[in-house]
Amino acid sequence: PKSIWFVRHGESLGNVARQFAEKTQAKIIESPCREPDVELSEFGKLQSAKLGNWFASQAEKPTVVYSSPYTRTSETTRILLENSDVSLNLPLKFDERLRERELGIFDRLTKFGAIEKYPELCDLRERWGKFYFRPPAGESWADVIVRLRSFVETDLSKLPDENILIVTHEVVIRCFRYILEDLSEEKILAIDRESDVLNGAITSYEYCNEANKLRLKL
Repeated sequence: PKSIWFVRHGESLGNVARQFAEKTQAKIIESPCREPDVELSEFGKLQSAKLGNWFASQAEKPTVVYSSPYTRTSETTRILLENSDVSLNLPLKFDERLRERELGIFDRLTKFGAIEKYPELCDLRERWGKFYFRPPAGESWADVIVRLRSFVETDLSKLPDENILIVTHEVVIRCFRYILEDLSEEKILAIDRESDVLNGAITSYEYCNEANKLRLKL
């Protein structure tokens, strides 16, 4: 592709619930629905509208749009497009490979709750590290990377000269960086420790003719 923008969805009700649970050292994150159905908060909707305004101000516009099928990402995509001057008739594809990492039996548990309920698994996670540790019924970062490599090979590699917008999740964006920048486990985890991918954040790449590869821009 000519360029790619990776956008993390706006703040969700799940993000709000997690922040409250961690602040109060609760063991369970109180969520009224399953993970794929979590909606945006009102602030998340505002963030999504501002993302659309940002794209409206850019000279280069998306020509192809992908989104995780989860509610919070599809809502972000819809609001973003409604507030930009990007053609609403351009290709929009929902792809399950762009979904967030599945936490399995750790779903809805805070760090405090996980340690209390599954101490042996938490010890194993510390020993293996989150790049390779796979919680029961869940995914490791490496599992996410495998499905994203499939997406790169079957979709991104077949879209030369396109400007691609991908609305997805924090770990997915980290794993895309691992693939596109040919990083090591140590490097991507160091990047992850240094900063978060905030709600509504943009991570962008541009194709460099001299290097014959995509390069991180923002």
